[in-house]
This record gives sequence, C-alpha cells and structure tokens, in this order.
Amino acid sequence: MKQHTEVPYWITMAHLPKWGAEKINRLVIKIVHDHQMTLEHFFHTENEWKNRFSLSDTDIAALQIAKTELPNNAFLAEELLSQGFEIIPINSPLYAVTLKNNLKINAPTILYIKGNKQILSENSIAVVGSRDADATSLEFTDNVAQKASEHSKVVVSGFAKGVDKQALDSAIKHKGQSIIVLPQGVMTFGAGIKKYYQAIVNGDVLVLSTFHPKSVWSVRLAMARNPIIYALAKEIYVAQSSESGGTWAGVMDGLKKQRVIFVRYPQLGEKNANTLLIEKGAVAVDQQGNVISGSTTAEQQKTNPVSSKTTKKIPTKELTIF
Repeated sequence: MKQHTEVPYWITMAHLPKWGAEKINRLVIKIVHDHQMTLEHFFHTENEWKNRFSLSDTDIAALQIAKTELPNNAFLAEELLSQGFEIIPINSPLYAVTLKNNLKINAPTILYIKGNKQILSENSIAVVGSRDADATSLEFTDNVAQKASEHSKVVVSGFAKGVDKQALDSAIKHKGQSIIVLPQGVMTFGAGIKKYYQAIVNGDVLVLSTFHPKSVWSVRLAMARNPIIYALAKEIYVAQSSESGGTWAGVMDGLKKQRVIFVRYPQLGEKNANTLLIEKGAVAVDQQGNVISGSTTAEQQKTNPVSSKTTKKIPTKELTIF
C-alpha cells in the first residue's frame, strides 16, 4: 500500500459488520475507481454518502458505526506494521491475481500477510484432504508437493493437521515455497510464525489471512478459509475426501464452477469418497499425481499437470475495474 495512512480505512471498510465481500467491493469500486477517491477522503465526507454514492439510510448508519472504529484501527494498523505484517488491498498490483480471477467480485477486500509477497504472483497448486488422512494419502501429498516444488509452483496450505500440514512441510522439505492460509487472524498465529520463522525469513513461506487480525481460530473461520485455499490455487489436488466436510464441499463447488480438479484414484479396499468425486467429474490421478490415461480430460491436459509450466488461462474480464 502506497500510504500507510490509508491502512486504517481499508481495515475499517473490509470488516463492515454484516456486509459481505461483494457489497464492500462494489462500494470500493465506486470510491476508488469511479470517483478516483481515497478511502480516507470517503470516510471524511459523510455529507456525500447518500447522493454521490446512492447509499441507503441503513448502509449509512452501518458506515457511521464503523467510522467510530477508525481510531482503534489506526492503533491496530500501527501494531501490524511494526510487527512486520503487510496489508494488501484488492486494488493493489500485488494482490493475488489468481484469487481475484477465481472469486471475482467476492474476493477478499484485503489480505493480511507476512513473508515474501512475491509468492502471490507465482503459479500455485493446492493439495487438500482429510485431517485424518491415511499413510497413502500423505505419501501422495508429499509426491505432488515435491513435483510442484521442482517446477517452481507454490503449494497452498490451510494449516490443518493431516493433508494440509503435510503439503506445507513437504514443500519446505523439497526446497519449494508455500502459502499458509489461516483460519484465524495473523496476530493470533504467533506460535506458527515462530515455528516457521526461518522459512518466512528465507522467503519460502507466506502467511496469509483474510480475517480480522485479532480473530481466534473457530470452526466458522476454518470453513470460510477453505474457498480461499481453492481460489489461490491454479491447480487443485485431492488426496482423500469423505462424503461431507470441507474437502467435499470445496471440490463440489469447484466442479460447479467448471474448475479442473485432480483426485487421487483410491487403492482397492480404501474407504473414502475419492471414486465418487471422480464419477462427479473430477480427474483421476495416480499416486504420483499423474493423470490416469484414458480420460478425455487427460487428453486435453496432454501432460502431467503438476509438472507442466503452462496452465489454462483464466478470463480476467472483471479485473479491469481494479
């Protein structure tokens, strides 16, 4: 962000109570793009809110309440910056293009990060799966993370136990890079930052959160984090899934959006929903992450996807507003 003075205003805007990302982002577009105005200027011109921005009385009341948090958010911004965190707003050229392409107007308004922000612009994959993954699934995760690392692809991890943690640790072990997508605020992740401090300092790990910096872990935030993991990745690999839960929901949502999702073909006797996901349209891959020959999608890919340096280009139609 060019001016630190804008940070408290972005924090205030991003966490408007009961406003979803789409509603916030549409207002941001009006302010920053249409009216070429800073958020600081916007918050100090209340008299223009109704007529110039066509805001309802209810919306104005919500913004007025949020405005009272500006002094607190100014202190919070100071604290964040002094601890080495950065705030990347959705209109920044540093914002993850893949995330914006996949979520479009529903992309998070700001990203809180710590580490090498250039990682956000690299090709990326996510390996997802059960917290109680078996040894076969963890081996698959390691194989895919190794290949990704060898081909300079960032491994996106949700930092849950099981597949997520294996993906992160494997990326580091194989000299690759990883993004940790938190189910909490960046300021409550002290133990994790301490554990991965050297990798962060070396530029190999980026810690990222879309939640208020002081938010503690919760099931609700963990579920809200999952779509961010999928959206940050250009390629998605599923090690192991049940017929419910975050992995299943993420894959079904991805298939609905016509994203190509690679699922490990299970061995005989395995009790998971991998085969069912393949039947629903996911692409079967073997234990090394290679597409199993014989499928139409495999012919279209023409190459081992995790090793390929080329990826399908995602339309950027809605990105012109930023």
